[in-house]
Amino acid sequence: MPYAVIQGVRISRLICGGNLLNGFAHSRDLLYVSDLLKHYFTDEKIIDTWRLCERQGINSMISTCDSPYAGGGDPTVPVLNRYRKEFGGRIQWLAQCEPSETDLTSRAAKAIDNGAAAVILQGERGDRWVKENRLDRIEKFVEFGKKHKVLVGVASHSIQVPIAVEAAGLGVDFYMKTLHHENYWSNMPKEPRVEVIANASDNYFSLDPQTTVDVMKDIHKPWIAFKVLAAGAISPESGFDYAFGNGADFACVGMFDFQVQDDARIARETIEKYRQRPRPWHG
Repeated sequence: MPYAVIQGVRISRLICGGNLLNGFAHSRDLLYVSDLLKHYFTDEKIIDTWRLCERQGINSMISTCDSPYAGGGDPTVPVLNRYRKEFGGRIQWLAQCEPSETDLTSRAAKAIDNGAAAVILQGERGDRWVKENRLDRIEKFVEFGKKHKVLVGVASHSIQVPIAVEAAGLGVDFYMKTLHHENYWSNMPKEPRVEVIANASDNYFSLDPQTTVDVMKDIHKPWIAFKVLAAGAISPESGFDYAFGNGADFACVGMFDFQVQDDARIARETIEKYRQRPRPWHG
């Protein structure tokens, strides 16, 4: 698997996402899917999935740390520690952290204490805090990660986030920004558009993909694209082609165990196809 190096940390260009493992399903109006995921992804199945990723050269995963949406049952830390201790697992954890307005660092601190190679400000927080002009909160999060000598990223669904963070010179190591094309039936591109975090239909995650491509072309930092398959609505062949072809340096993708091998093959082939592209590879 091709990889990049960010501040000395080697990261595979395909990264295992954590939403499926944690039971977070962007399943539109299918109400049962999150519960189905939680039953499918037992601790053993999560470990099996990470083992399959490592066999394919996927050396990193992004998952939450004490996410409030897990109802106190976020499996990441206990299962990761078991994977390391019992199975010799070496997959890197890039920890998605969701701080509150009154506690900006405790989840990041727990992630770092449990071996995270990076802390990432969760995308909904990035969107809201830029919209509210509270870059001071983002700055404190970034400073905390830097102080503890781990990589620091900021995630978002809104392109205004990397624009604002770059303008403020906060010194993040990388960005996570959604990117997917609009050619899938549930997207309904002619419907009235609202920002992603206000989209009650939960059917698009990249509000204006071309603007994202245009803006990120001029940002010279590594870019992890996520929601590249629009939460399962786009095939890997199509989604990877769009993401890597339009400048993403990494793709973070939620994968069932039975999808890992094919996704890894498609990623390798797609990255090779775009060795030369308008936005240079970063990392």
